[in-house]
Amino acid sequence: MGWRERTRVLVGAWAVLFVAGCDSTGRGEEPAEPPAFEEPATETPVPEDVPRPPPEDPVVVTPVEPVPPPEEPRPPPPMFQPGFHQALRWSYSTGSVTFRLRVPVGRAGERVRLAFRAGDGSLVLRKATVALAGPNGSLASAPVAVTFSGTPGFSVAARTRVVSDPVPLPVQFRDELAVSFEVQGALGVSAIHALPGSYVRSGAYASVTGPLGGTPWDRAVGLATVDVEGTPARAFVALGDSITEGYIDELDDTRLAWPSVAEAQLGVPIVNAGVSGQGFYDALQNLDAEVLSLQGITDCVVLLGTNDLSALDMGSLKSRMNTLASRLQPFCRLWVGTLLPKEKSNHGSYEVVKQQRLEMNAWIRATFPDVIDFETVTRQPANVHLFLDGLEVDGIHPSAEGHRVMATEAARVLREAGVQPGPGVLLPAEGAP
Repeated sequence: MGWRERTRVLVGAWAVLFVAGCDSTGRGEEPAEPPAFEEPATETPVPEDVPRPPPEDPVVVTPVEPVPPPEEPRPPPPMFQPGFHQALRWSYSTGSVTFRLRVPVGRAGERVRLAFRAGDGSLVLRKATVALAGPNGSLASAPVAVTFSGTPGFSVAARTRVVSDPVPLPVQFRDELAVSFEVQGALGVSAIHALPGSYVRSGAYASVTGPLGGTPWDRAVGLATVDVEGTPARAFVALGDSITEGYIDELDDTRLAWPSVAEAQLGVPIVNAGVSGQGFYDALQNLDAEVLSLQGITDCVVLLGTNDLSALDMGSLKSRMNTLASRLQPFCRLWVGTLLPKEKSNHGSYEVVKQQRLEMNAWIRATFPDVIDFETVTRQPANVHLFLDGLEVDGIHPSAEGHRVMATEAARVLREAGVQPGPGVLLPAEGAP
């Protein structure tokens, strides 16, 4: 077969194949689109002279412990602070007797601790109890035995101070306690009749729950201090002479003295270290035994100088006040009171007394940062040397109303300085509807 014949055969075969691929219209199927073709990604070349960033460090995840919520501040541990105190400067000797003293306490707590002080000779205490005070020398609660280093009593030499073991006895602010003790010998004693409602009876009767009987006795004797264990708070001691101790007349009561009245108004203890007849010299000589022996004191109020106005010049008055301040300031915050009007002088020139009292008060106001100005609230407006009517009993000592006025001023100053009632103390004015 020649090339022409072969060409005709191939063309015929192609025609047959073409007809077979056509539809009824004679058109063939459209070929499917080929898949899209993606160009392979190419990196842009980086010039060799451009620095490459360092490779990133791998991220390390450290587990974090959850932070616990902050703890509530823990309350401070309870501590003993004075709720009652008397400076027992003088001495009283007796045979075997039982005293039952009715004493107010200016602090609340769950336990008490008693401090006794001997007088100018040896003292034997055989037994002591404490309870809440009832009427007429009786007890309002069961008497609780007091021990001293685990023993029921003690025997000590002159002027020794003995502190008891803690005694479980819950007390409230301004409760009154009956402290009964069987003693013989010399006891420290106050100058004034400070504790009405107290009794003494010959013999051993410390555990009697009914009225003690015997004889009324109203001087602070033997019992120097009652400490109360409670939440730590402000605790004051007042230093002074008969004005602070609370002398008014022959029938006195420490509850009417300005420190006790201010205590009731403020709701914090203000215990009394006043001693009748005292001046700066005596206060300095007895400071360790009568003031610095107290534990838990935060503040001291000093009202001294009246008895020194005729005996010392201004240089000596200032020097002794500064010495007293320097000894007290490491121990407590110091508050200084101005001297009350003095309508007469029992010793020395009254003219000297008047002049030096004014100079002393001016110096106190200019020198000490914390001053309670007792003179301003007790003097007559027209005459600085005279008391307001009704505030004095003898031209030197304030009356019960005078003590109340002094207490109100002390409470005002201390309250404005931030003194608040002790823990759990609700004062009548605050609790009234």
